[in-house]
Amino acid sequence: MCVGLAAKVISVKDGVAMVDCTGAKREISAELLDDLEPGDFVMVHAGCAIAKITDDDKSETEKVLKENLA
Repeated sequence: MCVGLAAKVISVKDGVAMVDCTGAKREISAELLDDLEPGDFVMVHAGCAIAKITDDDKSETEKVLKENLA
C-alpha cells in the first residue's frame, strides 16, 4: 500500500513546488502536473505531486490519518 499526503501549494517555480503539509513545509517535484498554482491542493508521494485534489479530499485524508495514527 502506498501512502500519499495532502498538501497545499505555496509556490511553484521551474518544476519545483513548495508545499505545506499540516505545518511542515517541503520542496517537491511538480513535474508530473500541468498548470499547478499556489492555493491548489495536491497528493504528495515520494517527493512528487502526483495529483490535484479538492479541499474535501484533503479533509477526508487528514481525518483518516488522524484516526489511524492516533
